[in-house]
Amino acid sequence: MTIKMKMMFCICMISAVTHAQEENPTKEFWNSLQEHCGKAYQGKLMLPKEDKAFGGKRLTMHVRSCSDTVIKIPFFVGDDKSRTWILTYNNNRISLKHDHRHKDGTEDSINFYGGTSTNKGKATIQFFPADNATQNMIPAAATNVWWISLDKTIFSYNLKRLGTDRIFKVDMNLLNPIETPSAPWGWEDE
Repeated sequence: MTIKMKMMFCICMISAVTHAQEENPTKEFWNSLQEHCGKAYQGKLMLPKEDKAFGGKRLTMHVRSCSDTVIKIPFFVGDDKSRTWILTYNNNRISLKHDHRHKDGTEDSINFYGGTSTNKGKATIQFFPADNATQNMIPAAATNVWWISLDKTIFSYNLKRLGTDRIFKVDMNLLNPIETPSAPWGWEDE
């Protein structure tokens, strides 16, 4: 093989790798989120501006548990440690489920609702329309669409209930990790 042929082969290989990476934004998003494993961040409520449940409270997320296929992110609202976002990577799609627990660790009656991305999305944003289980469990949430956007500075968790004015947005500041919090309710053994 001549030097020119070797160079052409190398250029083709680099191009193929680059093209493959561009075609897998789901994996890029997943890998970017994995970089935050073990870290905790504080954030703020962006929408709605006034909210009794979230407004004026310390909002904390902790990327507590990561494997190749599952990332668990407890989300605390003040002293309320009932919420954990569970992301699962499978067949180039990501599922988002919401785990809700009572203070004693038992599951809430409304639990593990969410959805799965319907396409590859982008490396900086993934969408999760409500799945059938969610629609059956919470009929009003049949038109829910959750999305997470992620860049070097902000992790943004969002919810829009299509056909309504319901919108929710929390931005977490990724530039300033905070001390990792204690376990969420029901997860002390993990």
